[in-house]
Amino acid sequence: MGSYARGDVDETAAAAETRAERRGRATADTRSAILEAARSAILADGYAALSTRRVADLAGVPLSQIHYHFGSKRQLVLAVLAVENERLLERQSDMYDAPEPLWVRWDRACEFLDADLRSGYVRILHEMIAAGWSDAEVAASVREMTSGWFVLLADVARRERERGTDLGPFTPEEVGALMGLPFIGAESMLLAGMPEDVLPARSALRKVGQVLRGLTEGSRTDDH
Repeated sequence: MGSYARGDVDETAAAAETRAERRGRATADTRSAILEAARSAILADGYAALSTRRVADLAGVPLSQIHYHFGSKRQLVLAVLAVENERLLERQSDMYDAPEPLWVRWDRACEFLDADLRSGYVRILHEMIAAGWSDAEVAASVREMTSGWFVLLADVARRERERGTDLGPFTPEEVGALMGLPFIGAESMLLAGMPEDVLPARSALRKVGQVLRGLTEGSRTDDH
């Protein structure tokens, strides 16, 4: 009798776990669908014109689901940005961890620029940077996300110094700032449609790689 009762309990527990797993998958699927729909809507309409009702229609879910999962339009857009930021920061970290010389990795970062513009990440980031000028909560989220990039670049500079590259008067953190800020400036001007003949941002960034090649190879030659 006791054995039969335990069997019933085990089967009930297994069934409950299965239901919980199904609910978890459904929740994750709904959340992913909303995030993808929001990303598409932002790219089409921009942050200021973004409508949560349009996002709900694109995702095929009731409007109430957006408020349930994200609370507000602002939090929804920040969630879209956070997902993209995490993915790209991991990509960049893997790239800078590669054994190639720094200038080779810099060239690869330049190649990523146009890919990130096409993906929509850059536009969403700059939309939220602008929104953060008048919204402290948005500004705090943007600072948290973008600080990860500068911490990564400072770590890259620190490793280069340990390998013998002379950073001159600059700290690794300052070198990280000098590596990251040109991309942010270039992105904003490219988004604004600045023509290449007026502001040759892409070619200028690539030539920084040539400067890095001279610095790193020159420093190591001097050491020998």
